[in-house]
Amino acid sequence: MNIDSTTVLKAEKLSKAVDGPDGRLVILDQVNLSVQRGASLAIIGASGSGKTTLLGLLAGLDSPSSGSVTLAGESLDTLDEEARARVRRRMVGFVFQSFHLLPALNAEENVMLPLELEGRDDARERANRALAAVGLDKRLHHYPHQLSGGEQQRVALARAFVHGPQVLFADEPTGNLDQRTGATISDLMFSLNSEHETTLVLVSHDLTLASRCARRLRLRDGRVIEDDA
Repeated sequence: MNIDSTTVLKAEKLSKAVDGPDGRLVILDQVNLSVQRGASLAIIGASGSGKTTLLGLLAGLDSPSSGSVTLAGESLDTLDEEARARVRRRMVGFVFQSFHLLPALNAEENVMLPLELEGRDDARERANRALAAVGLDKRLHHYPHQLSGGEQQRVALARAFVHGPQVLFADEPTGNLDQRTGATISDLMFSLNSEHETTLVLVSHDLTLASRCARRLRLRDGRVIEDDA
């Protein structure tokens, strides 16, 4: 596979199928895409179209039935789960609909966690800067249950960006927020993304949010039916 120096993410003939009681179910079928460094891509489509499955495969959270993914120069299909996890820790940030904060850790500790897994000795300092960047420098020692939904998603954004990822994967990042709070989080996410020159790959039902990406890829029944690259 040829990967030029500006390509940070590439999928070729990517497919995912599972066996069920009614036979084989094809979730993704021969998806091809290439994403350049610093680009923003929204993956859109109806429920069940394969959006979240595609995101998981691109991020190395799942393995395809066939095809290949290259992320930041690493061929994920040649790596075992432990090696893929190392790539994710180094190269990738995640923002999910459900925040995925650890309830037993405060905001500062949640943001420090990925840095501590890397063995960074400046984890606390970097976490404090990241939380200040999302306006939570006064909430360092608050636990998730003491924060609003919007504040929890700000902590998740700080955690996603704290280690300077090459790619940010966001799965319905405003899905659990009201419209006003969602718009604030969207503004913050795109601002941070631009500041860090990160590649953004976003899954969302929100077409207003998706329209803020420079490129949109639409799925139907596991196939790409539109790509405005």
